[in-house]
Amino acid sequence: MSVDEQALIAAAQNGDIQAMNKLIAAYQSLAYNVAYRTLHDSASAADATQEAFISAYRAIAGFRGGSFKAWLLRIVTNACLDHLRSIKRRRTSSLDDMLVDPDHSATLIDEAESPEDYATRQDLSRVIQQGIDELPADQRLTLVLSDIQGLSYEDIAQSTGVSLGTVKSRLSRGRARLREHMLTQELLPEHFRHLGD
Repeated sequence: MSVDEQALIAAAQNGDIQAMNKLIAAYQSLAYNVAYRTLHDSASAADATQEAFISAYRAIAGFRGGSFKAWLLRIVTNACLDHLRSIKRRRTSSLDDMLVDPDHSATLIDEAESPEDYATRQDLSRVIQQGIDELPADQRLTLVLSDIQGLSYEDIAQSTGVSLGTVKSRLSRGRARLREHMLTQELLPEHFRHLGD
């Protein structure tokens, strides 16, 4: 945690709304991307992110140090899990939707690729997202935090409020299920389909 971030946290804990806004601005993209990858719907992700930031503002006085990012992502993941529980059904979307969604901050378009390569990559992205969608919520969230957002196991444990062993177990099971899903797909290039043999 940088000195600037520590100063902003201290100011926010003393009621400085501008300091809290700066903290939120620093983590807004990360929080939204985690929510979007978990909920697969831009409106739901925006709602969950907003709810998380409101909760963080209300709870900032109770922040006791450590990784602010992990603390904030725990609030975001709880908001996402609450949302998943409240709708009682899974909504699905594909990575192609993300590519045209103006609310999503990361695009996957490579200007140099051929139309055939682009179409293949789009199809592969759709298949990967379908595999992620089929994972149980806890495995999906762990996989998104690790393999898409690049968080360490320790940060994931803090963000989700579970032990390090549970993080590793969920990630292992999630990756195995995703691998099984991918191995059944026709779109997967031949050399990848036989890696599990």
